[in-house]
Amino acid sequence: MPAVFTIDARSGVPIYLQLIDQVKRSVAIGVLEPGEQLPTVKQLALDLTINPNTVARAYRDLERDEVIETASGRGSFVRGNGTAMTARKALSDVAVDSLTHAIREAKSIGLNRSEVLALVQTAVDRWFPKEEQ
Repeated sequence: MPAVFTIDARSGVPIYLQLIDQVKRSVAIGVLEPGEQLPTVKQLALDLTINPNTVARAYRDLERDEVIETASGRGSFVRGNGTAMTARKALSDVAVDSLTHAIREAKSIGLNRSEVLALVQTAVDRWFPKEEQ
């Protein structure tokens, strides 16, 4: 099943970062398999009605992060070597991005460090019961 990418121009998150996050998430959960070809820059830009330079930037960053590889004239593909490690790192990157966004929001509404840490601990305890440690 091919991955479906979407963007939310009103989210406040730059479009290229949204694309990076979606590709990493798709690799991490197995929606995008090793060796699978991504849409071309031009095609994805047309599908999402965004500037091709935005897609190209996301692809460059994904290549730098070793999530994808690009072959001139052939396209961009999910990296095939070290897939388990790449997927785990991609998953970690997605989590860090989400946590960073949440912490930035908490700070912007006036919560201090100890309040944020308490909220994070409460959320962790809720989703990871003590028995799972």
